Amino acid sequence: MNLENNRILSDYLALIENKLNEYTSETKALQASVLKAMKHSLSAGGKRIRPVLLLEFYKLCGGASDVLPIACAIEMIHTFSLIHDDLPCMDNDDFRRGQPSCHKAYGEAMALLAGDALATLPYEIIAEEAIKKNITYEVAIKLIRELSSAVGINGMIGGQVIDIENEGKEISKDTIHILDSLKTGALIKTSCIMGCILAGADEHKIAAAKDYAEKIGLAFQIIDDILDVTSSFEELGKPINSDLKSNKTTYVTLYGLEESKAIAQNLTNEALEILGTFENNMFLIELTKMLLERNN
Repeated sequence: MNLENNRILSDYLALIENKLNEYTSETKALQASVLKAMKHSLSAGGKRIRPVLLLEFYKLCGGASDVLPIACAIEMIHTFSLIHDDLPCMDNDDFRRGQPSCHKAYGEAMALLAGDALATLPYEIIAEEAIKKNITYEVAIKLIRELSSAVGINGMIGGQVIDIENEGKEISKDTIHILDSLKTGALIKTSCIMGCILAGADEHKIAAAKDYAEKIGLAFQIIDDILDVTSSFEELGKPINSDLKSNKTTYVTLYGLEESKAIAQNLTNEALEILGTFENNMFLIELTKMLLERNN
């Protein structure tokens, strides 16, 4: 990224981190332990791609007020999915982002509850923004519909079901496409769409944002598959070759490394073309390229 776009990204990340810290500030309440577990996973870092995409599409579509709470709500949903993915009954991963997974640090029961809390708090945040008249009730309903759809059986949860039920099996290219589009792509797509909804964008721009997000969401997962094979624990912050050890079918096992890289490149190129719909898109262009070239 050039200096200006790197500054924009740094500013976004600082705003997101500060706001997330507000939502998990320390308390002496009897239920403080679950808040600590939530904070453990929320503050572990990460790329914050989903809230950044929401904020950027909001800006590209003419938004000018503070929608940071709703951007943070997206990150909470993402974090809840990671906590639950790491549980012994799911992927049974001991590390996430270079630190012990939530269930390793706080126990399985508290990790489950922390994930549940992060799954429900976003809807409280959206409702509160409407009550405060920062957004209209109509916009709040649209946001809740988009977010709940991305999380539910036609989104992340649906993708996780397909993933679990196909462990150890050879699955088709169509199935892996659907799995990744739901488990990873759905929330990325919703982040972009929610930014447009908040800005009052027309259907043409919402459709363009959706098409863009579908491309980068799939490319994002393909790069994850590649990094699971080519990266290291130090870079990823979690064990490598986890897909191979779990006998999971991925883009790499189906297509091989080089073809997987080519598919991710083509998807990224298509996404970049779609960005021509939006003016002042240079930051998003560079961010899109950065997602392709990332090493963690």
